[in-house]
Amino acid sequence: MKPNSILFGMSFAVAANLAVAAEPAPVIEVTAGTLSNGAQSSLSEQLVSLERKLDARNRAQVNVQRQLDELQNEVNELRGITELHTYQLSQVLDRQRELYQELDRRVSEALKPANQTSATIIAPTDSAGKVNYSNNLTENEAYDRAVNMVLKDKRYDQAIPEFEAFNKRYPNSSYSANAHYWLGQLLFNKGELTKARQEFDVVVSDYPDSSKRSDAMLKLAMVEQKENNQNKAIAVYKKLIAEYPNSSAAKLAQPRLNSIKP
Repeated sequence: MKPNSILFGMSFAVAANLAVAAEPAPVIEVTAGTLSNGAQSSLSEQLVSLERKLDARNRAQVNVQRQLDELQNEVNELRGITELHTYQLSQVLDRQRELYQELDRRVSEALKPANQTSATIIAPTDSAGKVNYSNNLTENEAYDRAVNMVLKDKRYDQAIPEFEAFNKRYPNSSYSANAHYWLGQLLFNKGELTKARQEFDVVVSDYPDSSKRSDAMLKLAMVEQKENNQNKAIAVYKKLIAEYPNSSAAKLAQPRLNSIKP
């Protein structure tokens, strides 16, 4: 090969390389554009996800608030129903109080001897005049049955075991003082003074707050007087007058006390 041919070839190759090097390289611009689009896409997805979470939380808060409002409405309705029931119960208790007062007054009149003036006794009450009733319907029915034997049926002898059964079955009843007193009164009228004394003594000893206590003391003293236990009768009359000076029982006790010869 001739030297000139070699030089020409080398010059041509160099020129070709220089031409290639001079051409622009678009690869860098394309790569940069691709990264920018990916970042933007990732950011958009994050924003969309955040918006979805915020929307879900807002919906949850709205649901919770709606449930709270519904619960508040139900509470208000229940409060109104409770207040209504409380008022109705109060009315029922007032009516029951009136019925029992009338019932006890009639028992007192039914058991009162024809020649004896007796105090009107209201039951079942404590010393403060508060009427006490039982929430046990069976207990109420048992007490009413015993009382009705005196009031409606006039079966005084049969009422005695009825009151005895009541006292045995319901020893802690709110009617116990009344039941013992009326049992004592029935026995007193029948002439069974020893048993009557026991019943009146239960009222005096075990029920210090009962409105029946002063009347039981009066009857207890009368039992002692009938059995010629004058000293005991005097002691009970004096105790009655001292403890219940303004009671009807005390007013009845005073002339009896004065009639006993020293």
